[in-house]
Amino acid sequence: MPDRLDFRGKNGKIEEAAKKNEQERSLTMEYTKLGKTEIEVSKVCVGCMSFGKAGTMHDWTLDETATESVVKHALDLGINFFDTANGYSAGTSEEYLGKALKKNVSRDRVVIASKVYFNPGRLSKEAIHREIDGSLKRLGTDYLDLYIIHRFDYETPMEETMEALNDLVQAGKVRALGASAMYGYQFYNLQLCARDHGWARFEAMENHYNLLYREDERELIPICRQMDVSLIPYSPLAAGHLTRPEWTADTLRSKTDRVAMGKYDRTEEQDMQIVARVHELAEKRGVKMQQIALAWQWAKGVVSPIVGATKARYLDDAAGALDVTLNSEEIAFLEEPYLPHRIVGAIDRNPPQGVVLLDEKK
Repeated sequence: MPDRLDFRGKNGKIEEAAKKNEQERSLTMEYTKLGKTEIEVSKVCVGCMSFGKAGTMHDWTLDETATESVVKHALDLGINFFDTANGYSAGTSEEYLGKALKKNVSRDRVVIASKVYFNPGRLSKEAIHREIDGSLKRLGTDYLDLYIIHRFDYETPMEETMEALNDLVQAGKVRALGASAMYGYQFYNLQLCARDHGWARFEAMENHYNLLYREDERELIPICRQMDVSLIPYSPLAAGHLTRPEWTADTLRSKTDRVAMGKYDRTEEQDMQIVARVHELAEKRGVKMQQIALAWQWAKGVVSPIVGATKARYLDDAAGALDVTLNSEEIAFLEEPYLPHRIVGAIDRNPPQGVVLLDEKK
């Protein structure tokens, strides 16, 4: 298998990635390469689950105008990396993101990631080819920089999935591949499948990882490091729990996000010890709690944590976190109270067709 992906594909649909234009970039944003590719991403990624028609997935998502405001501010900060999915708000997340980007930046200056799995057919060949075309149409682009399988598919043979994904790379519809939230052995086997057939491998892992949930440190993260796979975790701020000294907040999301409740509420008592330490260290350093939480991510080798933002100022805080560096004593102080958690993210079976929200508190 070649060390680097051929971004152009056999048909030459995609030209080589655009040259960096340092004069136009933010002075504070930092950039790094994704996996073994030449795709350069900002060290903060905008999570686009916050975008889309309210009520189609969550009640707190942003409309088209508010989405553009957040996207434009992200671009002003030098953020070039945006992560969405075909299932976010019934496709309207992709639609709103695509329109916002088209109005404010040239396509070759941003890195767009989307996902496939929570759809009819899961990761079958037919589903992958159908869903990529739907995502491209909604985003208003003819290629994705990163295409991520949203979960492991228990019903489709690995060879079928990996060959279909490789087809997309060869056709020029996708520059690189990623995976999300699965068990270490599953990810390892998928990578071996790609290697043994000479197909495109995964270059990024979007897993559940933060100071309150570190279970992937046991197997998945070491596998990613061994294979030079970039970590781009979702929920780096634990649905806001690492941004305030109190467990809950008086916001629409805090009151209605039953997925976040399902992920975190059952371990509130033990996790509040870590929240308290994040608050203590933030006070000592004169920075915000979310900046401590994000600085911890980079200290652990994360390439680009995915930060969901319903307000532009949240991205200011995330970008500002790049100025915060934690020493080994501070990292140990934050990590010391952690206790093992039940698995949240990886699944043991495919959910019923039509289910998009996992871990929802009933």
